[in-house]
Amino acid sequence: MKRLLDCVASDFAAMGKDELLKAIAASEGRTLVSESIVNLPCPITGACNSEICAAMGADILLLNFFDVANPSIVGLPPCPPAETIRMLKKLTGRPVGINLEPGKLGSSVDEGGPGAWNEMLPGLAATADNARRAADLGIDIILVTGNPGHGVSNERVHAAVKELSDAVGDRVIIAAGRMHCSGVASESSERLISMEDVASFARDGADIILMPAPGTVPGITLELVRSLVGAVHREGKLAMTSIGTSQEGADTSTIRAIALMAKQAGTDIHHIGDTGFIGIALPENIMAYSIAIRGIQHTYRRMALSVCR
Repeated sequence: MKRLLDCVASDFAAMGKDELLKAIAASEGRTLVSESIVNLPCPITGACNSEICAAMGADILLLNFFDVANPSIVGLPPCPPAETIRMLKKLTGRPVGINLEPGKLGSSVDEGGPGAWNEMLPGLAATADNARRAADLGIDIILVTGNPGHGVSNERVHAAVKELSDAVGDRVIIAAGRMHCSGVASESSERLISMEDVASFARDGADIILMPAPGTVPGITLELVRSLVGAVHREGKLAMTSIGTSQEGADTSTIRAIALMAKQAGTDIHHIGDTGFIGIALPENIMAYSIAIRGIQHTYRRMALSVCR
């Protein structure tokens, strides 16, 4: 089994769920996931947000607001809707994940109402039917999580993880956890995730358990994250720390500090969010994060490798 660090596009194309999980684990905390918003235009002309994430060194592309009932990505070349994910994989040579949310339909972070770009639509919901649609589209990872203002509690995440794992857990990696309170103020700060949540997510079928990176959500310290990551590993699962607090738009020294704290905490997967510019992290921060956790050798290689390999 190759480390994900050493994989090329043809390796990813041939991988199933178990192979991808093993490749991540073998990379020893040097896997980078970059999230982007698919229904907003890329600030760089002539590309989609996910292509920029890939170009700056991301190993795995995570899509936010990807509607499995109406598949589309702004900036992607025209293709049949059912081929949207396969087209993105063809262009980037990367595994692709999406967010599905057990949120309140119609909600949005700014209460923009129907038609807002961040409205919680039926095709974004964490349901078994949507999970099966995602798997059929070619999605590799489903992250059960919540966007700001969508009213996603840990209780809702628990129920959704079990439903999605039963539906597609044999062919899609299931990840679970929140990057922030997701509109549930009673579960903010250090109350965002507990040891009990880790055990429950693992028991319900999550392969990867997500938590905020140290220094992002108030009260989420290095010591707390280290203890949570240890609990994840004792369950035999992989841990993913996240920057979901718009600090993906901070200066590069902040990014490096968060990256190294997350690595000290023992995380397997590092996530950087989608709101540097709205829709994507600052591109230089994706590269800075990658360099911080694995140096220029693996960063430049990932940036340079052709999708034809």
